[in-house]
Amino acid sequence: MILRRIAEHLRKQEWTAIAIDFLIVVLGVFVATQVTNWNEEREARARAEVYSARLAEDLRYEAWQTEYLIAYYKDVLDNAERAVGALTDGPRLSDEQLLISAYRASQYLYYGPRRATYDEMVATGDIGLITDDRLRETALTLYSDPTIDVVTTESRNSEYRRVFRRIMPADVQRALLEHCGDHIIQPGDFEGIDGSIDYACALDLPAQKIAAAAARLRADPVLVAALQLRFADLETSILNLEQGTPGLLENLRAISGRSAP
Repeated sequence: MILRRIAEHLRKQEWTAIAIDFLIVVLGVFVATQVTNWNEEREARARAEVYSARLAEDLRYEAWQTEYLIAYYKDVLDNAERAVGALTDGPRLSDEQLLISAYRASQYLYYGPRRATYDEMVATGDIGLITDDRLRETALTLYSDPTIDVVTTESRNSEYRRVFRRIMPADVQRALLEHCGDHIIQPGDFEGIDGSIDYACALDLPAQKIAAAAARLRADPVLVAALQLRFADLETSILNLEQGTPGLLENLRAISGRSAP
């Protein structure tokens, strides 16, 4: 209708009316554009709030997982140190304690990352909606950092793990898993981290069975060398988790609201 009116005014050369109609058109377009922009900004703010809450929750989980891995591998390292000492020139262990420490030295831990929110934001180009610099930068750093995957792969594929499982009888391995295996920790349970692997246990096996299994460990020609390599790799893994990416652990702790243990 407005175009018909403008055409009519042009035909009659009513210049004032033409100017008024033109102004109406311009203002209408401007208002419509502003309304669209306001709606888009409001929707972007709403998405940002949802994304920020989801990302913070994911990073609190990642903070828990990192603390768990550090504490877990420190316990594994302690057991590796006890076992290698007992097999060389260090403090002696009973046959049962040797089996337990040697078994725990072979263990590894893995919880998958929670990166669905981050991947969604990257895929949609919405990562820039996160206005919290620490939250955004921590996510960008963490989800591009291969440290946890490297630590897990090295532990799962360690030579010592293969050697120990190759020489240990199946029934002894079953008893170790049943009576001295890892305690299951619920994700996010910081308090449950301590003692999840290094706790007092007994194998409930005949003494001769335990003695024979321990003798296998002492007699194997490659076990000590593999265990010493495992010990060195564990020290490197713990160092990388704690200090490998400067500032990452501190930022995760700040996001989770926890200080260093």
